[in-house]
Formats: sequence, structure tokens, C-alpha cells
Amino acid sequence: MNNFAFASAVAATASQLAQRSGTDGPAVVVGVLLRNGPEIITSMFAAWSLGYALNPINPALTDDDVRFQLRDSATSVLIGDERAKAIANEEGIAFLSVADSCFSRTPGPGHDADLASGVVSPSGSVNVSQVVSATVPAQNDTAFVVYTSGTTGKPKGCVLTYGNVAAMVASIHAGVGFDERSRSLLVLPLFHCNGLLIGTLAPLASGGSVHIIPKFEASNFWNVVEAERPTYFSAVPTIYSILESTTRRHVDTRSLEFVVCGAAPMAPDAITRFEEKFEVPVIEGYGLSECTVCATLNPIDDRRPGTVGTALPGLEVAAMDSDGVLLGPFEVGEVVVSGKTVMRGYLGLQEATAEVLHDGWLHTGDVGYLDEDGYLVLVDRIKDLIIRGGENIYPKEIEDALFGHPQVTEAAVVGRPDEKYGEVPVAHVALREGAGVSVEELQESLEAHLARFKVPSEIYIVESLPKNSVGKIIKGDLREK
Repeated sequence: MNNFAFASAVAATASQLAQRSGTDGPAVVVGVLLRNGPEIITSMFAAWSLGYALNPINPALTDDDVRFQLRDSATSVLIGDERAKAIANEEGIAFLSVADSCFSRTPGPGHDADLASGVVSPSGSVNVSQVVSATVPAQNDTAFVVYTSGTTGKPKGCVLTYGNVAAMVASIHAGVGFDERSRSLLVLPLFHCNGLLIGTLAPLASGGSVHIIPKFEASNFWNVVEAERPTYFSAVPTIYSILESTTRRHVDTRSLEFVVCGAAPMAPDAITRFEEKFEVPVIEGYGLSECTVCATLNPIDDRRPGTVGTALPGLEVAAMDSDGVLLGPFEVGEVVVSGKTVMRGYLGLQEATAEVLHDGWLHTGDVGYLDEDGYLVLVDRIKDLIIRGGENIYPKEIEDALFGHPQVTEAAVVGRPDEKYGEVPVAHVALREGAGVSVEELQESLEAHLARFKVPSEIYIVESLPKNSVGKIIKGDLREK
């Protein structure tokens, strides 16, 4: 789709949204309930052209979870299909069908589709102010209400402003160097900040392009790469593990300048296996929705596997102790982030906001340290810490050791209550197809690399591990087992 067709679709959608919302200004929240497709991006730009906020909803949620998100965000208009229409009618919310003529220039849902170079055109024929708004929205007005995964209680709505989004895109550009040749293969879901910012806005805002696939399918993924010639894609460790372990043929990856890995740390051994097999550098980054997506990224020319890189330009990342004191190199503490990308807060949740935003820092709940050059090494989540007989055990260390075995494709370690020690580590592992590794062999491999008290008391070999819709392993499900 060329830039003029896209701008036309955005303008037509904005007109329909304005009619259905019945009001003007930043109080309007537009929900979109669809699986990956260009209609979501059209809806985003249309909402922003009116100064509205976008509430992207995970289509895998139950109807009850969708209703919660709609009510919590006070969504005024819902865009979607027949399912979304039924929910909108039940909730008394205005509805805009994805089949409406305003989307006619956008390829239908369920099909691969392009947003062509020139949504921000190098020639200036269509630029941000023309597509997004005739008058730039106030920097502190809400651009997104993005909901957390809800692994601890109800999901919380992260309020991200237009200023947050602009700062994040500028920071990504400064850190990576996108230009009009940049072409994203959009793999991750568009209800998540990674897909929205790194996969979509960053390349479009540099005059580049985006090719959207409805969902990740390992069997066809490399065919799409070879046909569409993206310069990069962003994915999660699970996707890289699947691609590395299941690809049997030679793949033409010459168009790929790099690939980005986020959402969870990727074991150094897993990175090495992927890079050697496909001859593409893996750039690990770290961030969370609360800071609009990304806080650190490994420099392309100076990557350090085992780290998630240095702070992106315009952001500050540090480790802090429990007394609020910033720590020096190699001192382990809570990872904190500061900068213009940090959210305004959790929607309607003052106490929860105050818990994570105070003293000028976003407190992430992650444990890590910075090396002498400012590269961040993640140790684990604070809540995942296992205390065995008074000894602190971070599951990530055990998981990285498991990934050192060439037959391991997925690994997760959780704590299990124990009468003698209080808590002991238990590992859940998925293996390559056809692998004949036994529990005893894995145990011996760990004993060679870990202190005895860190070796899991049990190892379970499973077909696959439970994951959320972004591809992160759900440790809560494993703890319940």
C-alpha cells in the first residue's frame, strides 16, 4: 500500500471515529480488538489524528477479560469484527466494523500486508503531521493505554503519552540508525509495545516500511523473509529457539542486517547457535511497557552476549539497593530507569503507580547490575528469587546453564516448597525434536557448571512450556504444578 492510499484510509477512518465518538479531545479512548493486520495501524493513526488514545486489546483474551479492559479504560469506540460488535453492543459502546468502507484501501485481516515506505516519506509528500494530526497533540495527552499481562492480579493499564511515544521513537532511531531503507517484518502482536513501537512506528517514522504477518508460523517464516526482504525483525527468545531448532534447509538471510530480541533474556548459548546457523547478529534489548518498550539495546558494532546492552540515548539505567542508593559497577540491585519514555502511571491506580514511580525512577522489579562500560546484565525478577536454606538462587543462572546443553530449546526454573530447606529449585525443560537426552544427563551437565545447592532437585522434560500471547514463558502455571 503506498503512502497516499494509507493516508486516505487513515483520514476516512478518522472521520468515522469522530462521528461515532460524539466528542472531541483526549478524553476519547478507541479500542481495537483484532489479530495482527494493517487495520490496527490504520486505527492507531486515525485515533491520533483526532488526539484520541488507542487501547489495543489482545484478541486471545476471554470476553470477560475484554470487557474488563474496555470498562477500565472507559473506551468510547471499539473497532473490530463480529465478536467485537457483540461485545460493544453489550457494553453500550459505539462500534466501527473493520469491514467498513473506510478500511477499503487496507488489505483484509488474515492476509500478509505491507505498509509501504513513505508513511513518513523522504520526499515529504506525506509526513507525520499530515498523517497523524493537523495540530500536534499535547505531549502529556494519552496516546496509548497498554495493559500489562496481569501475571499478578488484574492487568494494569499503562498510560503512555504522545511525549513518551515521540521520545521512544527518537531514542530507538538514535540507538539503531533506521532510515528509508529500513524494512520491518512484523512478527509480534500489535497489542504489545514491542510490535507497535519497534516493529511499526520506528521504521515508519524513518521513511521505511513494514510487512505484517498475521501470526508467527515457523514452517513458512523463512519463505516470507526470502520473499519480502526485510532488514530486521523483532521477536522473543521462544521464536528464535523454534527457528533455530526446526529449520532444516539453507536460508537466504542476506537482507537481514540484524534481528532484535526482547521480552525476556536470551541465553548466550542460544544466541550463539542462532547466529552461527543463520549468520545474522542478534541484538538483545531490555524494557517494559512502563517505559514505552525499550530501555537498553546492545550496540550493533559492540554487542556483548549475556548482557542486554547499554541505555538508549536519552535514558538512564541504573541498579539500586533497597535503601534507594545507586550502586556501582558489578553491584547487584533492582534495575531502575529514568527518562522521557517512562509512563505517566497506571490508569486509575495511584497506589500501584506510587510503588513503581518514585524518587525520579521507574522501579522495574528486575534484578541486575551494570558492568564497567554500562552494559546491563539481568540476574532475574525479584519475585522469582528462590531462597533455599538461606541461600539465594536466581533461576536465570540455572536456565542459562540448561541452555548450554545443545539439545535444550526451552527451560524454566521455579521454586517449590520444601519442608527441610523452605524452597528448592525445580526445572522444566523442552528438547529438540528427536533428542534422546535423559534427566540424569541434564543433571550431570548442571552439576559440572553450578554450585551443588543450585542444582534443581527435580527436572521435568516436557513437550513445550506454557507461554502467554507474547511468547513469554508463564512461570505461574509451572509453580501451580
